Amino acid sequence: MAHDDNLLPNQPRKTKVPQFRIIAYLFIPLLAILFQVYVPRFVEYLSYLELPLLVTVYFAIMRRQPIAGAVIGSAIGLLQDSLSQHPLGMFGIVKTLVGYFAASISQRFDVENSALRFILSFFFFLFHQFFFWVMASGLLGQNLEFQLPQTIIFAFLNAVVAVPLFLILDRLRTIER
Repeated sequence: MAHDDNLLPNQPRKTKVPQFRIIAYLFIPLLAILFQVYVPRFVEYLSYLELPLLVTVYFAIMRRQPIAGAVIGSAIGLLQDSLSQHPLGMFGIVKTLVGYFAASISQRFDVENSALRFILSFFFFLFHQFFFWVMASGLLGQNLEFQLPQTIIFAFLNAVVAVPLFLILDRLRTIER
């Protein structure tokens, strides 16, 4: 009798994990963070873009390993904290959660699909903003208002930017194992 691995429901999927040169793991997040910090000072209407978040989501879904996603998110978030006026750790904690959950979701779904990438980017922007608000309110005692309609619009705009950004980042892959 023929044995078909695709019919076994509890078997982990064998997926290829794209590899990037180490310089890409360093340069791309740094470029995204510098964009986040400096470009809105000159072009104010681009301040809604959260490129470090999009890079975190991309690398996490491509690695498909929750621990690696959490480490990537933590590193990007802490670097972003160090260059922003926010207290150290705010972006680090939130992006750690985003990296972990994005990588966890990528184990179940085909993350090469542009529609799914759009949905994930939209969702994780909302997730990021909500948990940042929770932490600022709960840990720092700041009285911030969570503006849901504006956040939804910004989530949509970030998701629109994410799709072509992810396609560009796809071209930087080197080896698949």
